[in-house]
Amino acid sequence: MIPPSIIETLEGGGVVVYPTSTQPGLASLPTQQGLDALFALKQRPAHMPVSLGVESVEQAKQFVVFPELAEKLLSAFERGTITVILPAKQKLDQRLGGENIAIRILAHPLARKLVEEVGPITATSANQSGKAPESNSQNAGLNLGLSEKEILVGECGGDVPSTMIQIVKNENQGDEFSVTIMREGVIPREDVMLWLTKVN
Repeated sequence: MIPPSIIETLEGGGVVVYPTSTQPGLASLPTQQGLDALFALKQRPAHMPVSLGVESVEQAKQFVVFPELAEKLLSAFERGTITVILPAKQKLDQRLGGENIAIRILAHPLARKLVEEVGPITATSANQSGKAPESNSQNAGLNLGLSEKEILVGECGGDVPSTMIQIVKNENQGDEFSVTIMREGVIPREDVMLWLTKVN
């Protein structure tokens, strides 16, 4: 069960720390007030967007165009290990990527329960920009100066982030897409490239 204080904080435009299958995550709702609070806490420049954590592909389709290739890619690897950058259905706040939104389907049971209750949340690491992340959400939250009521306590899967991949449809080339690995993380670059050779 998600503590009521966590839900109240998010719905009030605040920020909470939560566990993920990789690093502790820092959550706000994708609203102007929530993003203001998150970027201030992380001391993160506005031109560096954060990703959105969702419970399912269906939930992500509220925000992005989700090609079949992206669905196949996510189903080929363990849930939560890949973040995909996809075209937005309509331009969003630049701090969420504007026209291209990074989507991560969350794997940690508590993280999934959280997005089931409040909807999509930001899925950025729970640390100030430039500082190393903690291994559990409680330490991460305390280091950021959050209170116990703003921390969803749980162990995380490891200190390596998700692998971030952008998928862009090639103009005037039918259903062909360009796939770019923007950040190598828990899934090695070679594994992604090998998978791509098999589906093409």
